[in-house]
Formats: sequence, structure tokens, C-alpha cells
Amino acid sequence: MYGDSATVRKILTESGDTWAVVGLSSNQSRAAYGVADVLQRFGKSVIPVHPKAETVHGEQGYASLADIPFEVDVVDVFVNSDLAGAVADEAVAKGAKAVWFQLGVIDGTAYERTRAAGLEMVMDRCPAIEIPRLG
Repeated sequence: MYGDSATVRKILTESGDTWAVVGLSSNQSRAAYGVADVLQRFGKSVIPVHPKAETVHGEQGYASLADIPFEVDVVDVFVNSDLAGAVADEAVAKGAKAVWFQLGVIDGTAYERTRAAGLEMVMDRCPAIEIPRLG
């Protein structure tokens, strides 16, 4: 319902290679850490966004999307569903082309707002699972 396979493919192959990963820290036990590694291996530039602004996978981190001093193509969201809508709104304000809510991250009103703003969006999916399916 929130991201058909054509939209998933478009985000992964056409929306651009600069991915801000919101919730990415140096904690290797968190899903965001492993997914960011897969994104890098797929050729994406991964920008960590976390209050600690840590460098992760060799990339400078930022405390917020607004702090990133360059354009971002896709915003990949690893925060709780109750916080995700605000991140989607920040992605729209940042000028991103797409928003990706990870597995278990669902906010239907954020989806509607983000799509109405002209961005591609998927929810409750994981790019690390979807990338191998591209063929």
C-alpha cells in the first residue's frame, strides 16, 4: 500500500545517490548501521543524521537534516513512527526527492503530506532487502 515495487525501484535506481540516514550512529548493533553499509556497497553516499553527529562508515555525521550543507536525494528514516512524520516534513523542506521509512516505521498522514509535496515515498520496507531484488 505504501510503496509499490515500481516506486521502490525508482527510489533505489533513479532518485539519486546521496542518502541521509536519520537515526544512524556508530552503534553497530542497530539496524541502521548494517543498512547503511549495504547502501554504500550499492554505490550510495550515506550521510549519518543523529543528535550525536558521529562519523559513521567514514562519512561526517550531522545533528539534523537542516545541518547538512548540501543537497540530499533520499532521506532514509530509522526513528519511531511517532517521530517519523516530523522527519518527513524536514525532508520536504530540505528538498529531497524521496523519503524511505524503514520496516515498522508507519505514518499514513506523513505519507500523504510527503506525496502531496511531490516526493516519492515508501514505508515499512528496507532498502537492504529490496536492493538484491532489483536483479
